[in-house]
Amino acid sequence: MFTLLLYLLALGGLLISFGKDRHKTRLALMKGWKAFTNILPDFAVVLALIGIMLTYLSPHTIAALVGKNSGFPGMLASSIVGSVTLIPGFVAFPLAKSLLDRGAGIMQMAVFVSTLMMVGVVTAPLESRYFGKKETILRNSLSYVFSFIVAMIIGMVVGA
Repeated sequence: MFTLLLYLLALGGLLISFGKDRHKTRLALMKGWKAFTNILPDFAVVLALIGIMLTYLSPHTIAALVGKNSGFPGMLASSIVGSVTLIPGFVAFPLAKSLLDRGAGIMQMAVFVSTLMMVGVVTAPLESRYFGKKETILRNSLSYVFSFIVAMIIGMVVGA
């Protein structure tokens, strides 16, 4: 129901924009479509990999690798995968939920999502060009450590 409301609000905003300035609205829609088609191949690959992974990894395997009882080694494995993976947030959170439903631990998924959002091993070369090597290493290192702190706090709050 809430999703329907958001779609209706978006449609209403689009109609208001179209009424105010048809040309700008068409340009905005074309830019949006171009951005969508540019990201679609990467997004499709990520979704396919996630689908394949969830198909072939049983809940027992997921629980053994990153389950509640995997402890710190499971958190470490999740953090490494999160640090080197480049997945947008709108894919990361549903993926974490799917993994939780299949036996992953709360703290393991918290550190996974935190490192995924904050640590950028893949993007480090680009970041170091703009901000410098020292700043990039410092930011990524602090983000990595902070991800574990966040995961432990979430584990205490949720009671994992």
